[in-house]
Amino acid sequence: MGDNIAIKIEGVSKTFWIPKEKRITLKDRFLSFYRRNNYEKFVALSDISFEVKKGESVGIVGPNGSGKSTLLKILAGIYAPDSGKVAVHGKIVSFLELGVGFNYELTGRENIYLNGVILGLKKKEIDTKFDSVVTFSGIDRRFLSTPIMHYSSGMIVRLAFAVAAHIEADIYVMDEVLAVGDVEFQEKSITFFREKLSLGRTLVFVSHDRNAVDKYTNRVLSLRNGRLVSVDNQNMTGGI
Repeated sequence: MGDNIAIKIEGVSKTFWIPKEKRITLKDRFLSFYRRNNYEKFVALSDISFEVKKGESVGIVGPNGSGKSTLLKILAGIYAPDSGKVAVHGKIVSFLELGVGFNYELTGRENIYLNGVILGLKKKEIDTKFDSVVTFSGIDRRFLSTPIMHYSSGMIVRLAFAVAAHIEADIYVMDEVLAVGDVEFQEKSITFFREKLSLGRTLVFVSHDRNAVDKYTNRVLSLRNGRLVSVDNQNMTGGI
């Protein structure tokens, strides 16, 4: 892989086995383990190949079920491809399923430390970044001692985003992340990613909003039915 390449995907495919029909009873669920013909093959990705250069902001678009989120999860190392090669040059931080690693019985403060450790930070690093994380999240400090089960969904996502934003990385992978929170928080997120691009970092993100993709990226990959159907290399004036 060349020195200027951040990500190289070659012939990547991914399939899942899904039930043909819903199971209603416990007996049906038990028997389904022994009835392989009750499942059908769903091709999420088929022979996907592309490269992302260092410092690029690349958008991935396509209808529901086209394979966008599956592709991001493969890039982030959450899924392994069934076939093909994935080469990544640099550290990746993913903004996928924000808040999944949180413990809802713990306080906001405790979850900052928990999530920070999960993402690879040491306690001393979290101590140093703590105030900045809270400020970025926009959450009132009075709520930091409250279990997050009492937070709104928006507060939880903002807190998770703020923790992930304080992990230094070379590549940032995001799924609809520019739609997180209110307008003020969205602007803060855009400013954050713009700063990362100015430092030569690489961004790859999914969005259903084609206008946002055109505005914030300099290249667009279009997926349909698990296949890469087009690459728009003309949008070279975009980028966050």
